[in-house]
Amino acid sequence: MLVSINEMLGRAKAEGYGVPAVSAGNEVTLRASIEEAEKANSPLIVLVGYYMTDAVNYYARLIEDFSKAASVPVTAMWDHSSNFKQSVRGIRAGFPSIMVDRSSLPYEENAAQVAEMVRFAHAVDIGVEAEIGHVGGADENMGENSDSALTVPEEAVRFVKDTDCDCLAVAIGTAHGVYKGEPKLRFDLLKELAQKVPVPLVLHGGSGTGDENISKACRMGICKVNVANELMKASYDALIESGMEGNKLYQFWPVLEKGYRKHVAHLFEVCGCAGKAWKADQHLTAKLMK
Repeated sequence: MLVSINEMLGRAKAEGYGVPAVSAGNEVTLRASIEEAEKANSPLIVLVGYYMTDAVNYYARLIEDFSKAASVPVTAMWDHSSNFKQSVRGIRAGFPSIMVDRSSLPYEENAAQVAEMVRFAHAVDIGVEAEIGHVGGADENMGENSDSALTVPEEAVRFVKDTDCDCLAVAIGTAHGVYKGEPKLRFDLLKELAQKVPVPLVLHGGSGTGDENISKACRMGICKVNVANELMKASYDALIESGMEGNKLYQFWPVLEKGYRKHVAHLFEVCGCAGKAWKADQHLTAKLMK
């Protein structure tokens, strides 16, 4: 069942759980993530970065077909589009939502560019995620000055009002990529953000953050958790453990898929969304009430 990002995260916010947004840039990982969501009776967000595929128009249609055929709610997001052309590419391809990342810019430029894309996307019923504060790479955020990139609650409230974005990625101490040290999440900041910001909150840099931290963050107001590196690592580890030598190479894709599946299934439990799927008639009712 294909749903909007607003319906997906609106339910998560109301019921106090998170949904993993899993990096799935090909048919193997797409099928695996949807099938594991069905086993867990969980909603699912499929995350596709602009850097993952050149065949974006074809792949967006594939995601749409697979999602509509799924027995659980599925939505997809065109992730981290960092300029106008990349953002429009996701809209043109037909993704139900796009992530407009201008977080490295000063506030006024970030807000102006996001508002422009929101106006464009909303005109064709596409949701928009934006970011305030800056979740950089692990090397950026683990330094002594990392607090300077954290989200300011009052600024986040203003940003949502200025842009009309549908959900907001916030910086509370996570980072993209592989951590050099131990991530230190600012749960006090998350608590304040969850109380003040009117739209669902998103956590980027879920890989390596730790199950306990992720679970706590979802209970405290994070509705979407982006995960990429951990899934790739799980796939890689499965290949290494199987010893891809000689004729074993014929099992390359099944083994890779097995590692990916195992971690996706784990994420549903960590985020608290296992068993939270809803039925098509409930989906129709929610749509009619909008």
